[in-house]
Amino acid sequence: MDNDDYDTPWKEVVTHHFPEFMAFYFPLAHAAIEWSQPHTFLDQEFAALTRDAELGKRLLDKLVSVHLVDGGQQWVLVHLEVQGWHDRDFAERIFVYNYRAYDRYRRAVASLALLTDDSKRWRPDTFGYRLLGSEMGIRFPVVKLGDFSDRIAELEMHPNPFALVTVAYLQARQTRNSIHRRRIAKWRLTKLLYQRDWGKQRIINLYRVIDWIMRLPQGLEARLREGILQMERRKTMTYLSSIERIGMEIGMKKGMQQGLEEGRQEGRQEGRAELLAELLARRFGELGGDVRERLATATAEQLSVWGANFVDARSLAEVFRSG
Repeated sequence: MDNDDYDTPWKEVVTHHFPEFMAFYFPLAHAAIEWSQPHTFLDQEFAALTRDAELGKRLLDKLVSVHLVDGGQQWVLVHLEVQGWHDRDFAERIFVYNYRAYDRYRRAVASLALLTDDSKRWRPDTFGYRLLGSEMGIRFPVVKLGDFSDRIAELEMHPNPFALVTVAYLQARQTRNSIHRRRIAKWRLTKLLYQRDWGKQRIINLYRVIDWIMRLPQGLEARLREGILQMERRKTMTYLSSIERIGMEIGMKKGMQQGLEEGRQEGRQEGRAELLAELLARRFGELGGDVRERLATATAEQLSVWGANFVDARSLAEVFRSG
């Protein structure tokens, strides 16, 4: 499948489950953080710091304020990057963003990198230079998802939710050219997820990530979804029906069954507006009422233009630009 989207779900899952993310991928850093104290995502502040430092396309970057166990400083910063392909400027970007965060807050900044690309050799973890006796640089921890490829059986039983996310990513890569193997792998992962003793919202969040990473053609997706719904009925669960994408599909099918062409068109347009609103909120934070009203009253042509603008936009203003 050539249109796989491996990296977009990271933003949502990292935000909702940051302590578990750190524990799984960066256990030493996790052990040094005082998790009884609140941690705060500085998304808007970080966007302002990096707006004019475009050193390559970014998949995910986060700046988070945390407290340390030793209490030596009231709070420090964790700068996190998830990168999905070889980028010669990646380490330089880490260096620039780290310094800008330090310059803004005058707090110690720890940069961490998770690499999801296929290359076994590309592992950038330093950037620096020397000039006239002066030395400047950074060294940062790097984790590659590919390093887990020989531990799938172990990961399937691991209690941390990011173990299953990692398996989903690895098996999406492994089944890239076999949709039937992917359906089998996705079904197994879904059953494992439902067997976990986790709360409803966590299961929904993680299923959405697995579903997004391991996309299937419509026919196989419908077959898988029917199996999941049957499993939910046996277990008296209602997780899958809570996922927005499936709810939108059900709503559109009902409209078509009624044979109302106008209703179908309105439903499609409303669905596009809701999807764009969700994407905007994930990238730029909570949307104001004026923005949501603008989306709700937009024409199909306007939504198409804004959707195209969204791909490379670094601010809401760039999404809604008319030129």
